Amino acid sequence: MLTSLSVISQTQKTYPLDIEKSVLNWTGSYSFFFSKHTGVASFKKGELHTSNGKITGGSFIIDMQSISNEEYKQNIGPVQHLRDSDFFDVQKFPEATLIITSVEYFTSENTHKVLADLTIKGITKSIKFYGTADGTKKTFTTRFKIDRQRWDITYNNKLKNESISDAVEFEVELFF
Repeated sequence: MLTSLSVISQTQKTYPLDIEKSVLNWTGSYSFFFSKHTGVASFKKGELHTSNGKITGGSFIIDMQSISNEEYKQNIGPVQHLRDSDFFDVQKFPEATLIITSVEYFTSENTHKVLADLTIKGITKSIKFYGTADGTKKTFTTRFKIDRQRWDITYNNKLKNESISDAVEFEVELFF
């Protein structure tokens, strides 16, 4: 039995996230306008788990207080509004988390189908996305969208809330 445990521990590995290099870009847009807001959020920490060289899980903590908007470098206007209780309520919920619950690898496309639990504003919902790992560069990249309404990310004004697209896009590049 000790020999079996020794073999298992040799095939499993955890890779810590390089929070200085990793980036989470976001895009929010209007429903009926050709306009959008873009920005970034930082990671507090994260890790990716592998077994026999294949991704099996991981967890990531996003610093919601780091939300920025590329148009508003002083973190005023829309950025402050994103941080308020209307949207992310970062005073009450300073972190968001993503915990990978399962991964399926498609060798022919070098693609991973990832199922994960995403927690924003204390609300946890399952999401699915596809990503690509590069073992040489030690990166994982993905693009996906979420429906903000599922996490109660709403504007406190009904008319304005309906003018904002429910889809929030994320483009993520993780370095390990």
